[in-house]
Amino acid sequence: MLEKLRPWFKRLINPVAKGMVKIGLTANAVTVIGAIGTTIVGIATGITGWLFWGALAMTLLVIFDSLDGSVAKLTNGGTHFGAFLDSTLDRVADWAVLLGVIIYFFMRNCTALLVESRYDVVALVGMGAAIYAIMTSFVTSYIRARAESVGAEAKGGIATRSDRLTIILVGMAISGLTHQDAWLMATMCVLALLGTITVGQRIHEARISIEATLDDANKG
Repeated sequence: MLEKLRPWFKRLINPVAKGMVKIGLTANAVTVIGAIGTTIVGIATGITGWLFWGALAMTLLVIFDSLDGSVAKLTNGGTHFGAFLDSTLDRVADWAVLLGVIIYFFMRNCTALLVESRYDVVALVGMGAAIYAIMTSFVTSYIRARAESVGAEAKGGIATRSDRLTIILVGMAISGLTHQDAWLMATMCVLALLGTITVGQRIHEARISIEATLDDANKG
């Protein structure tokens, strides 16, 4: 959904990318720094429980990481390895953000067990949904890569990476401001649902694309 805003967003951050080129940062360096920063902040957010500030920091890091493409265009125009590195480390960043959520819910449940001798149902549901969402996130990316490897396309779906990150970070920020874990749990459930739908949509898209490719080959 948010992919439609990408051209506008690229124009907005282009001046920042030009500044990075001037100080000597390469596109690959931006990619690596963004991934490492997101991983550290994601895990730290889960441990500290500072959801709002963690969401804010990760939002800035996601914006920073998105600069690699613009920096590449301004320098060498982008390379195949750069695209490969960006896609690979994006998976690391996605994992780190959701890992932070899982750690947060795990610690909340442990606190409830130790202090109140009860299970925190909200934390358990949120943790389960986040674990499931990691699977759908990775499978969504895998379907596209696997489809492209056989000459097909599968890059659509209701929730792309931008959508998923927005849902997670908004949920974290709201929970951090309201001190209500139910908001983060609800966004994890929504993320899991949309992820499942996206996986189904991409499988369907890949099937149609593969069949169309075979039909063209048979006609030829």
